[in-house]
Amino acid sequence: MFFSKFKPTLAISLVPARSSWGGASPFVSQLANCMWRRGWRVVFDLKREPDVVLVIDPRRDHPAKKFGLEDLEKFRDRSPQVPILHRINECDQRKGTNDIDELLRRTNALADHTVFISEWLRDYFTERWFDAGLSQAVIYNGADSRVYHPIGNHMPGPGETVRIVTHHWSDNPLKGFDVYQQLDELIVAGNLPGVAFRVIGRWPANIRWKATETFGPMTGKPLAAKLRECHLYLTASRWEPCGMHHVEGAQCGLPLLYHEDGGGIVEAGERYGVGFREDLPGAIRKAVERIGDLRHQLLEKLPSGERMVLDYADTIQRLAVESGRL
Repeated sequence: MFFSKFKPTLAISLVPARSSWGGASPFVSQLANCMWRRGWRVVFDLKREPDVVLVIDPRRDHPAKKFGLEDLEKFRDRSPQVPILHRINECDQRKGTNDIDELLRRTNALADHTVFISEWLRDYFTERWFDAGLSQAVIYNGADSRVYHPIGNHMPGPGETVRIVTHHWSDNPLKGFDVYQQLDELIVAGNLPGVAFRVIGRWPANIRWKATETFGPMTGKPLAAKLRECHLYLTASRWEPCGMHHVEGAQCGLPLLYHEDGGGIVEAGERYGVGFREDLPGAIRKAVERIGDLRHQLLEKLPSGERMVLDYADTIQRLAVESGRL
């Protein structure tokens, strides 16, 4: 039963948080605002029958996650005509777990269309269980351009210290903290003169920074302002499906220094960054030398939250129309 003949409804499984809480939360905020502008109602439960369901994370391990796999199975039984869109943004390899891939497989079996947040993640699951012949697309992440933009970011002037930054809300070691500690030690040892490092967010409790400027978790405008004070963005996260941290840095005007085992991050880094695996100082020197060209490439290919959510909104609308809901 429709809520309104003139106001279609989208049900999303995740309520956006107001604080730093990973990449899915700002995605939901952007998408919900886009759908509202298009005249849609957005809800975060399955109490009444919506016109399209968007499931992001089928786990029920946080209060912000309002419905999961079991809820979707019951919903599919009572409302088989309502299309389900499954956004896959996670995998076991990312955090060294062993239960997420199977949970996503079971959830995906209920979906009418799948969106992967990177080609790397699509290929990862195609090697495991996903049928590439099914309805699917890749939509890369973008941040809110009202907040994360390059206006006010500047190239380093002659003799100015080049500031490198990273930020993470998670303190999981696979976010790259071994590399961040290495950079801290290189600066202390005097091996990278004219370079400074900034870490924003959380980090493992055993790390004692020596030369690094640190800030607690931030989000939104305060975070973007801190990013724009810098010149290069460093991400050493391993096997990341895509992530938002490097996207936010890039949209603030910062070319990427990225680990070549970074998963979906590599797809952005290859467009406007310098990769590394063993030779971090060599990559930093190369990026500093090429920073003008890299920044130009970045500004030509800047990620965009608007483009991202429009792709999702068009997909949601198509699913609703093709299903006969609208």
